[in-house]
Amino acid sequence: MKITTVKGTNDYLPEEVRLRDYLQTQILNTYIDAGFERIMTPAVEDIENLDKSDGGDNLNLIFKILKRGDKLTKAVESGDEKNLCDMGLRYDLTLPLSRYYANNREKLVLPAKCIQIDKVYRAERPQKGRLREFVQCDIDIIGSSSISSEIELIHTTAKALLSLDIKDFTVKINDRRILRALLSNVGFEENQLDSVCITFDKLDKIGAEGVVGELTDKGFDADAIAKFGEIISKPLTLESVKEVCGGEAAESVETIIKSVEELSEDAYSINFDISLVRGQGYYTGTVFEIVSDKFKGSIAGGGRYDNLIGKFTGENIPAVGFSIGFERIFALLTEAGYKIPDTKKKIALLHDKADVVKAIKAAEEMRGEYDVVIYEKPKKLSKFLDKIQSKGYYGFCFLGEEIRELSK
Repeated sequence: MKITTVKGTNDYLPEEVRLRDYLQTQILNTYIDAGFERIMTPAVEDIENLDKSDGGDNLNLIFKILKRGDKLTKAVESGDEKNLCDMGLRYDLTLPLSRYYANNREKLVLPAKCIQIDKVYRAERPQKGRLREFVQCDIDIIGSSSISSEIELIHTTAKALLSLDIKDFTVKINDRRILRALLSNVGFEENQLDSVCITFDKLDKIGAEGVVGELTDKGFDADAIAKFGEIISKPLTLESVKEVCGGEAAESVETIIKSVEELSEDAYSINFDISLVRGQGYYTGTVFEIVSDKFKGSIAGGGRYDNLIGKFTGENIPAVGFSIGFERIFALLTEAGYKIPDTKKKIALLHDKADVVKAIKAAEEMRGEYDVVIYEKPKKLSKFLDKIQSKGYYGFCFLGEEIRELSK
């Protein structure tokens, strides 16, 4: 049998788990202090919900679960491949939250301010920064159409990152309504806008020429592509966009930027970015990402999805959320040699086999000052000490004796 993990998943050693637990606790406490409440949803969702969720490219990355028993037999006999699966693993936490709200809304206080910190699954091609099983840390506000929600989410997410000593980051913000108005003005048809947006979202990866090329391959109107290509070939400020399409959306983004700048106290920056789209199709208005100067790609992202919950309830419920990409944060801090602050020094207490009760009592007395692990005396002491020193232990002691520092 194989001892390695499935590609795109990881085992984590105790010291890695300690760091992961600490980071998640810091994020969770920041969210709770800001008035959000934690909820939990199943990892498994109905396949129909996942397939109809407007998740963009993520819909191609769903881990689908085969029907079981007689139902699977009948599905196979039917010859319809689409009928083989009835469930799937969630690819993000937004679709499950939307279903959760529809199922529990009578028990919730509106606007509902929810926390989700949990695993999600995508059938990615495994590579650095892309896993098949990974953790997301989400906060969402459901039931408010006010831009005060966006301001609160951005500020709270930024505070969570700052609590982890992550600095030198920028919040990028856009509004899909601005982009849709811009695309309509240059000649794209209404039913083409979502497809154009998905291509435009790749601007930072393939450049303006690449965007024009992909839109051409999709068969869109040549004049519209040419006009759009000319616009995106040069920087677009919020002021210049307002001159082209104006409207409430641009004013909302301007207000959000000014408000967040005041709240940030110069700890981070926030900028308008017309090229920011976000890949999920369910976003309806503002979208935002956080990028770090020390890490390629975004470390957090989100936006407004006012129509997604309506797929379950039949009525439009305003909603907006922000998600921290936990695995990127974990990788960023691990590579930087991040140490958990204010941790007790770790001590190994060594005892004879017959003295385990005395050792447990002694360890409990020492744990006010130290992080103590008890071990029976090893046969090869030197090898054992080298091992625990490599794992970050400060020192060791024999039962009834003084602590000896390992570095000496």
